[in-house]
Amino acid sequence: MNSDKIIIAIDGYSSSGKSTMARMLAKTICYRYIDSGAMYRAVTLYAMDHALINTDGTVDTAGLIASLDDINIDFKLENDSQYTILNGVVVEDRIRSLEVSGHVSPVAAIPEVRHSLVKMQREMGATKGIVMDGRDIGTVVFPDAEMKVFCDASPERRAERRYKELTAKGENVTFEEVLANVVNRDRIDESRDESPLRCAHDAIRLDNSSMSIDEQNEWLLELYQKTISRHNL
Repeated sequence: MNSDKIIIAIDGYSSSGKSTMARMLAKTICYRYIDSGAMYRAVTLYAMDHALINTDGTVDTAGLIASLDDINIDFKLENDSQYTILNGVVVEDRIRSLEVSGHVSPVAAIPEVRHSLVKMQREMGATKGIVMDGRDIGTVVFPDAEMKVFCDASPERRAERRYKELTAKGENVTFEEVLANVVNRDRIDESRDESPLRCAHDAIRLDNSSMSIDEQNEWLLELYQKTISRHNL
């Protein structure tokens, strides 16, 4: 293990900018970036493709649990972009759809799903030198991470970001639909029994509602530089 490297955990609400920040920091400091949310989205896509999401939106929990050993998730870095791979197939665009967003929180609330992915995530961080973002990275996956950040922004601001992202990809959605999805995901993520969304007691909280991407990236890099200086004393 490289003692000079650390684990950086960035948690927060959906569309709070945590993935953008985490990805840029990892690139800047030459760490590996892990999008844990993409892993839950990939499991959700698998469930959708295998008829494990019922017509009423509930999950065939038993069927999904039985399929977990058949789900392999990895990431590929190409031309400075990271792609999520599900069972050998690149699914980056598909997992970002509003349909997947609508089902991912119930899937992520299943304890067995979380246990399976937490195991994968801990294996990915075994040698440190990673930036991982998600909902429970600083509280459950890596409670001893040397640097923890919790991102927040108003639901309306987060919905605006998500709406622009989806419409830029050609999806036919309304702002009201996206806002409703954001609010519903917050409710499910905060109230689930297994690893609910929480700000770790030792995390630095960042409300980036009024910050530009450059401003939040600069803030995060400065925090990393302070953290690594203390770590290497």
